[in-house]
Amino acid sequence: MSNRSAFHVALTGDFYDAAGHPRFADLGFSIFDGHSHVNVSKFDQHRPEISPDQLHGQQGSIVLTPRVTEASLADSQDFLAIGRFGVGYDSVDVAACTRNLVLAMITAGAVDRPVAEATITWMLALTHQLVAKDRLVRTGEWDARTNYMGCELRDRTLGVIGLGGIGRCLVKLLDGFGMKQPIAFDPVLPASAFESIGVRSVSLEELMRTSDFVSVHCPLNDKTRGLIGAKELHWMKSDAYLLNTARGGIVDEDPLYDLLKSRRIAGAALDCFAVEPVITPHRFGDLDNVLLAPHSIAWTHEMFRDIGRTACQSMLDLSLGQWPHGVLNPELKSNPEFLAKWKRVIGKEPLQG
Repeated sequence: MSNRSAFHVALTGDFYDAAGHPRFADLGFSIFDGHSHVNVSKFDQHRPEISPDQLHGQQGSIVLTPRVTEASLADSQDFLAIGRFGVGYDSVDVAACTRNLVLAMITAGAVDRPVAEATITWMLALTHQLVAKDRLVRTGEWDARTNYMGCELRDRTLGVIGLGGIGRCLVKLLDGFGMKQPIAFDPVLPASAFESIGVRSVSLEELMRTSDFVSVHCPLNDKTRGLIGAKELHWMKSDAYLLNTARGGIVDEDPLYDLLKSRRIAGAALDCFAVEPVITPHRFGDLDNVLLAPHSIAWTHEMFRDIGRTACQSMLDLSLGQWPHGVLNPELKSNPEFLAKWKRVIGKEPLQG
């Protein structure tokens, strides 16, 4: 590509409906304006797992929901990068990408604001009994309103599990609500990361026992799968709420259901589930102290625009020989085989970024 020949980027088929129309208003393609060497196409069909033929002839792919496995990368001689459309990457085998000299990227930072804002929406809806009060008017039960007293966020404690970009944004947005000092459990972060934003670092047990709101914002991996099980859930206070906008596999659904049904805890808001998609009525839907969403509570036009722009910018940077944003396997930067592949495909060694 020394003469800036075409850099081919393919989008997975689920970005488009059956008629071939984009499902989302803005996928960030404006990033490529003025860069005619970038050729954007889409997979002919949507498959649950990307197959090698779909990546053949491509240098990059922006992926919505399909899994990326070792088998997906069987023909990756000239393929450089998988760009996950979002920040969760449990559907991408990052180790397989590294073995096959393929960058795995996420759109770090693009979802921080919308997920944090959606989390606060849920906190307020739960504590003010929004759904129940709405139902009273719809059913003409006005006089029952005294049975549904709410509570404020004031003087209550937020506990964040996973103090990444979303967790930090959540803490910042809640600053004006008069809550107590927030606490967080994140064994990966140094103490300075907590101190810089006024958050107190605690153990998982202390967080579960003392928080009025337990908000989950960590990735799903081998260390976090089942992180919040029966023991951890039973640590929660009876008037506490659990909010999960991360991944379903982090929280054990069986004990959570039992505690909510018996009102051992006050309530929960769940955007993600152990098995997705949920295409039949979920048992949590039988409970009136739970808010549910189909892994989309934070979906906004702004969020998809920002994710798209971030994903496209990473692909553009790659095509121009610049180290892209949000790389999950940065060790490839010092891998001689990958650097040789990069130089052969791009035409020059990567600029360090």
